Amino acid sequence: MTTLIELFISFCQIGMFSIGGGYAAMPLIQEQVVQNHGWLSLAQFTDLVTISEMTPGPIALNAASFVGLQVAGFPGAIVATIGNVLPSFIIVSILAYVYYRFSTIKVISGVITGLRPTVVALIATAGLTIVRNALGGSQLLFNGILLLLALFLVRNYKKDPIFVIVLTGMCGIIVEFIGNFV
Repeated sequence: MTTLIELFISFCQIGMFSIGGGYAAMPLIQEQVVQNHGWLSLAQFTDLVTISEMTPGPIALNAASFVGLQVAGFPGAIVATIGNVLPSFIIVSILAYVYYRFSTIKVISGVITGLRPTVVALIATAGLTIVRNALGGSQLLFNGILLLLALFLVRNYKKDPIFVIVLTGMCGIIVEFIGNFV
């Protein structure tokens, strides 16, 4: 029962302070899940981010569900997911009311303008952490080549991200398969 309460409180905190969406929440989730509670290792967290990104739905919500499932089974997934959604639901409902009621006031407009750079910084931090973790390990060159290939295909050729995920996943399978025979 204590673990369920800890999951709920941790993901409530993440839900309260993850301004800017799921990617902005990743550093907060990492801090709670890896550093504060030790529920996952950094490698497991990196895998969690990858899986959360590939599955349908918001990345932070997927991460909450996966962490809860890993830590306390199905009840943990439910509790972590509710904990993650509840503060956001309440905050967004209040902010929507305030915005529509007072959007013409310059202060409100200024606050929203001031938050934009912070959100970009949080997303960039999450992205850099993921890149650093993905490039680490014994296959630095291979991972770096896959990263550049994925960026090149998505940015220059506007390839579908699902296609790029499948392609790079297959490259990983082939390299792993070849590595087992060498």
